[in-house]
Amino acid sequence: MSAPGRGNQGPLTGVRVIELAGIGPGPFCAMMLADSGATVLRIDRPGAGRPGAGAAIWQSQRPEREFLNRGRQSVALDLKHPRAVDALLRLVDVADVLLEGFRPGVTERMGVGPDTCLRRNPRLVYARMTGWGQHGPLASTVGHDIGFIARAGALHALGRAAGPPAFPANLLGDFGGGGMVMAYGICAALVERATSGRGQVVDTAIVDGVASLLAMPLMLMAQGLWRDERGVNLLDGGVPWYDVYETADGQWMAVGALEPRFYAALLSGLGLPDAPDRADPRNWPALRALLAARFKDRTRDEWTATFAGSEACVEPVLSLAEAAADEHLTARGTYVTGDGMIQPAPAPRFSRTPGQLSDPAPAAGQHTIEALTAWGLPDAGDLVACGAAIQA
Repeated sequence: MSAPGRGNQGPLTGVRVIELAGIGPGPFCAMMLADSGATVLRIDRPGAGRPGAGAAIWQSQRPEREFLNRGRQSVALDLKHPRAVDALLRLVDVADVLLEGFRPGVTERMGVGPDTCLRRNPRLVYARMTGWGQHGPLASTVGHDIGFIARAGALHALGRAAGPPAFPANLLGDFGGGGMVMAYGICAALVERATSGRGQVVDTAIVDGVASLLAMPLMLMAQGLWRDERGVNLLDGGVPWYDVYETADGQWMAVGALEPRFYAALLSGLGLPDAPDRADPRNWPALRALLAARFKDRTRDEWTATFAGSEACVEPVLSLAEAAADEHLTARGTYVTGDGMIQPAPAPRFSRTPGQLSDPAPAAGQHTIEALTAWGLPDAGDLVACGAAIQA
């Protein structure tokens, strides 16, 4: 599917967001806001790739390939220069949201902390992204996704029984508990502002967001239905009918046949009418071995065809490239080809004010004079001339 046209008119159209450049969850949050129509202005550092210790990992020589940064313009400001700080504060005066992902106290030392900004613009939503939060013993400590989900208890729950914890790249912490929760917090604060007329600080800590994602396991544990161990529960590979199985060609099938009728469809598709009774946990090792052996009889595509249209809840495990070409996901436009590259389409979907794939990511400072002028700073040229701002 080709990219939709530019000119987004999504549900956040008219919302002005200032993003202080960072990596990972902050840019992902800003991407979601831009995909839904917000006007996002990214403030980059002079000569910057991506700031932070992990910059070399995230930086690309092709800015348009940095999908997390799509949909905004870029202004480069040297925030060590007093005129640059003044320029940023004047942008704050007309913004709805400021989004930052520094360690606690950094923006205060820069002169653009929440107290300063909210005094100037009481309607501002000041959104802060950290791993550990703005207070607590670890608040000033560095970290990455794997450490955040470890401390929050999520990593302990992931993996095979008696095996090491298995981490899901940085999807759970950075993007699930971090960027998505921050986007939710910003939108919630904007809704509240419509009633009160006042902005506020949104303190998004990845550990807090990950804890919220653990609500169901914690609920089941409180009910005595979940053991605080990995690989022994209903949804973590502890039962044979909710697991992955290797196929004859070295690929994998995902099985989620929880309900009795879905489980019956699984056994029917596999041709195993005499499988051991799953109601007796003593039969589970033999049942798992039986399912594993049966799935090894055919290729992934053959099993996909066998279970197509059934109620067995069996699906092929697709690679990223295969998923982008999948028939169902193609029909929905879940992945799109924008600027010649496969990337995720905006989510979620809106019936009346649909979001659109926004403009490709800019180079740092690409729009400095243009954007500063459009945001109401008539001295943009002077800021560039004195070195407070840089035009790429």
